[in-house]
Amino acid sequence: MHDLVVIDPVTRIEGHAKITIALDDAGEVADARFHVTEFRGFEEFCRGRPVWEMPSLTARTCGICPVSHLLASAKTGDAIMGVQIPPTAVKLRRIANLGQIIQSHALSFFHLSAPDLLLGMDSDPAARNVFGLMASEPELARRGIRLRSFGQSVIEAIAGRKVHSPGIVPGGIASPMTPETRDRLRENLAEARETAGDALVLFTGMLDRFDREVRAFGSFPSLHMGLANDAGTWEHYDGHLRIVDADGAVVVEGVVADDYRTILGEAGRHDSYLKSPYFKPRVTPGDDPAAGTYRVGPLARLNVCTTMGVPAGDAALAEFRERAGGVANSSFFYHYARLIEILSATEHMQRLLDDPEITDQKVRATAGINRRQAVGASEAPRGTLFHEYTVDGNGILTDVNMIIATGQNNLAMNATVLQIAREWIEGPSIPEGILNRVEAGIRAFDPCLSCSTHAIGQMPLVIDLVGPDGETLCRVRRD
Repeated sequence: MHDLVVIDPVTRIEGHAKITIALDDAGEVADARFHVTEFRGFEEFCRGRPVWEMPSLTARTCGICPVSHLLASAKTGDAIMGVQIPPTAVKLRRIANLGQIIQSHALSFFHLSAPDLLLGMDSDPAARNVFGLMASEPELARRGIRLRSFGQSVIEAIAGRKVHSPGIVPGGIASPMTPETRDRLRENLAEARETAGDALVLFTGMLDRFDREVRAFGSFPSLHMGLANDAGTWEHYDGHLRIVDADGAVVVEGVVADDYRTILGEAGRHDSYLKSPYFKPRVTPGDDPAAGTYRVGPLARLNVCTTMGVPAGDAALAEFRERAGGVANSSFFYHYARLIEILSATEHMQRLLDDPEITDQKVRATAGINRRQAVGASEAPRGTLFHEYTVDGNGILTDVNMIIATGQNNLAMNATVLQIAREWIEGPSIPEGILNRVEAGIRAFDPCLSCSTHAIGQMPLVIDLVGPDGETLCRVRRD
């Protein structure tokens, strides 16, 4: 029987989870697991609802990335109605998703991860949070807050509200963009781009200090999946599925969202409410799904694309790949990839806002039920998101399946926790800074487990190390 270390809850993530680390008789790490301890059941209580309600309803899945669910749901509704939405509606949806990427990545980097990166993994946990960052780096914290606020203002301008917005609907967009709104967003783009560029310089400037973390924070070969287009440009809204391996070779190309089940399977685990999607062709039925581990999100998107499609983004991507040695297989580089995506998002947004069609009044197509089943996919900040709906003749949902980006990273997050634990933990006495590194490995993925967050405060934590006879050998407490 192994000794067991429990980290409960994992802090500075969106949602509630814990980590268990099992030690063998020699005091070495035998296993480590990431457990999601909350259950919400959106798929079940969406059944019986009209398909037209689904974007607004599923936006409530998360308060951090509601636009992601709005888009995936609305695209599923488009397909069920069998409509091609107006070109301007596509552009407005793209702008909204770019705003979502900016605000969510800014939250992840400046609020959740910067305390570790700038204050230190071993710094005082009472100050290792956004308040401590504000005291130590007030200008950086202020700019990070303004950057996130800009992303939220973009969402509000297009979708009607910053959170749980009503304006992205099956068939397109509820309301067109006015010239005044376009001009206001344009005015704030320069500051957002400057903040993203400066944050990128800051991160790359301190990257050498984290050489061990780069090597041990989920650095292993895996597949990487994301949406792609025929031009190879970074994609976040449309396209087909592409999977590359750890060397960059294309494993899967051209799979449309409707056919995702041909390549992806879902496994359940007894110790977590989070499902574990896997790449089916590499897993024999009945075997461990870990053989089909793949990663999604900013790291995967940068590995999947050939170009960011914008000048500053392409320059940053070239440096990223040089530092990574080609394909980035270290999960620590998720932080790096987020900053490149923020910078690139501002450039793509500029082009869309400068498009003369962006204020066109035709932004919505209407129709009845023309298909009984459809899949909508888009790139959420944390990775590829799927909504699959089956409806009756009146558009009432009879079946719902949602594959969340965080779930698709589940196998990789478990492998990351185990790698970090084996790298740093030696024996039953575990310093707080090492426990924080285990948590930080999860934070690199920026998992979104629910709409709640533990971004501030004293980070409550209790870890018990229990011996084979049930005796508590060591207890570490943070209140």
